Amino acid sequence: MDLRFDPEHLDLLGRLAVSVLLVAGLYLLRRATTRWYVAHVEQEDRQYLARRALGWLFSVLGVLVLAWIWFPFFGDVAAFVGIIGAGIAVALRDLFINLAGWIYIVSQRPFAVGDRVEIAGHAGDVVDVRGLRFTLREIGNWVDADQPTGRLVHVPNALVFSHTMANYTRDVPFVWHEVELLVTFESDWRAAEELVRAALERRAVPADRVVEATRTAGDRLGFPVDYAPETTATFVTTKESGVAVVGRLLVEARHRRAAHDAVWRDILDAVAADPTVELAYPTVRNVVKDPITVERPGR
Repeated sequence: MDLRFDPEHLDLLGRLAVSVLLVAGLYLLRRATTRWYVAHVEQEDRQYLARRALGWLFSVLGVLVLAWIWFPFFGDVAAFVGIIGAGIAVALRDLFINLAGWIYIVSQRPFAVGDRVEIAGHAGDVVDVRGLRFTLREIGNWVDADQPTGRLVHVPNALVFSHTMANYTRDVPFVWHEVELLVTFESDWRAAEELVRAALERRAVPADRVVEATRTAGDRLGFPVDYAPETTATFVTTKESGVAVVGRLLVEARHRRAAHDAVWRDILDAVAADPTVELAYPTVRNVVKDPITVERPGR
């Protein structure tokens, strides 16, 4: 009596059943092996490497076992290789998408090393581009006004296909920035607007630089890139505590915080020198229309 297991004698359902059992057995064996190793090794880096290595090892074993079971069923080597290739493609989907993203980055150049970009909620300066990911020197996050955080963020290349990306510096290296001056209702808001406008004009990017940059970007991109002819603008509105004068100015993307600081220094100096303009802050006003009479005992 021959007790050897011969996959050639199995029908389709038999092969499926054996495949499921063997794959489940390999999965349980991998988990048990990983737990045993982690329980006997304290270093986290070695635990991580062991998990990765065991995962790859048992994946390869699973492919070999399935090949041994299913190869006689197909007979045609080309069909068998195609099925195995499809399985590998599914298993390595993320790897292939990252490589495709790298090809897109290299060929289409949506950004390059040195550009400031934002993608999937991460913003920073690109410092490295590789086959599977690119690296950003992070800005923003808990730090105000696009300043560096000190962290490096590694972003998978695949995100260029699934997320919108903004490039601060690739085409036109200027962005609009806003400051808001809140003055009291009793202040001369027209004087406040004039001092804000003067501060903006001293710190905004010169108009000739903007025109040249937009013309160059339009020639490179193949479509017009237009900015407003003015590089500054002011708007006035009211709020609960006073009159708000909102100023907009065009600044270099990498110097937004420096421009913000310079504008506010100019505004505060001008407010201090103008007695008709007072800064507003949250206030509560009580208006009494009817006089209150207080009766005192003995009178």
